[in-house]
Amino acid sequence: MGNEGFFQIKSPPPDESPPMKHNKNHDNAHNNGPPQVTVRFEFKHATALTVSVAGTFNDWQPATKSLQPIGSGHWLKETSLPPGIYEYCLVVDGKWIPDPLARETVPNPFGGRNSILKVSSTPEAARRAEAASAPLKNTNKPKVQRL
Repeated sequence: MGNEGFFQIKSPPPDESPPMKHNKNHDNAHNNGPPQVTVRFEFKHATALTVSVAGTFNDWQPATKSLQPIGSGHWLKETSLPPGIYEYCLVVDGKWIPDPLARETVPNPFGGRNSILKVSSTPEAARRAEAASAPLKNTNKPKVQRL
């Protein structure tokens, strides 16, 4: 009788472990850190050919966070980040610019500005952060306490 239709599964010797999946994101490890929050980057530019975002959340590597064109000059990228405060720039056709929709910017060491992104762990914390950075309205009306 021949060996047609017969194959052997090679097992590692008992003292060797099977190869483990390993990558930078450690997606096979348990995540005991803070929950990730979905963040949406949006940009509008009628003639842009490429748009990406680079910041402290991706080691300033624009190739890792490319925005996708969704039509009529609109670009979009959703990503998940842990809560924290990040600096970032948009990279539009190779030119680094601050996000025109960012509420805050800071000077960077290259003479430009970086946008600030504040990622809150809860929607309530995000609303408090937005309210804290909103301009105060002065109505010039005296406060009246009602009993």
